[in-house]
Amino acid sequence: MTRRGDGPSPAERYAASRRRPPQSTVPELDLFRENLGFTLDGFQIEACQALEAGRGVLVAAPTGAGKTVVGEFAVHLALAGGRKAFYTTPIKALSNQKYSDLAARHGAANVGLLTGDTSINGDAPVVVMTTEVLRNMLYAGSAALDGLAYVVMDEVHYLADRFRGPVWEEVIIHLPDDVQLVSLSATVSNAEEFGDWLEMVRGDTAVVVSERRPVPLWQHVELSSAEPRGRPRMLDLYAGHVDPFDPGKNPPINPDLAAAFRGTRSGDHGPGPVSYTHL
Repeated sequence: MTRRGDGPSPAERYAASRRRPPQSTVPELDLFRENLGFTLDGFQIEACQALEAGRGVLVAAPTGAGKTVVGEFAVHLALAGGRKAFYTTPIKALSNQKYSDLAARHGAANVGLLTGDTSINGDAPVVVMTTEVLRNMLYAGSAALDGLAYVVMDEVHYLADRFRGPVWEEVIIHLPDDVQLVSLSATVSNAEEFGDWLEMVRGDTAVVVSERRPVPLWQHVELSSAEPRGRPRMLDLYAGHVDPFDPGKNPPINPDLAAAFRGTRSGDHGPGPVSYTHL
């Protein structure tokens, strides 16, 4: 018979659980990885582990970094647990793309699509939809919300949009408390502050930020000549030492570009019209 006080304390048990290898603490993540065909990056593992531990997650990572893998893991968890997942996007074209991706992975019978003009298999355990559709479901008290476990909000930075942002805010606030929220964005600049707000309205939320670009983004600025028939100039946006794979926060601007805007270079009377190019 074990008496009170025998064995490790709660703090000791917690510390021991932290020392266990990931394979023993995240079995669903292991199963998910087996079918990916590629190795997950650190931020993806961190976000997926937090999700499987029952936390909401906010993932801020550059375009092409693979943050949607976290949303796909939420879908995996929902199907593994016999529950539902909704994957929301801001535009119909993106909804159509995600529907095709998820249907190819999980089978058409398990995936539906709901947009303003398309309704396919809306009772499926996984449904891709525009954010407005989910907002309308919440206000209507739709039976489709029964059994909902995960909501993925792709491009969650739309919350800051002047006209459509309230839709994202309403969804985040009015989702049932037991629904885990997966928020994904490549452009949210105040991830920690946004995460604090999510924690306040949704509960425990892990903020996972990656600044490394697996696909480099080269940014250039074209300056039209001040002369009527002069040739335009193409300049790099950032200074030459900036790593396009890992630019960091607020990388320094190309000094030649800054000088062109200031009009301080010899014979330079300031740039004409400006256009930006991303490669």
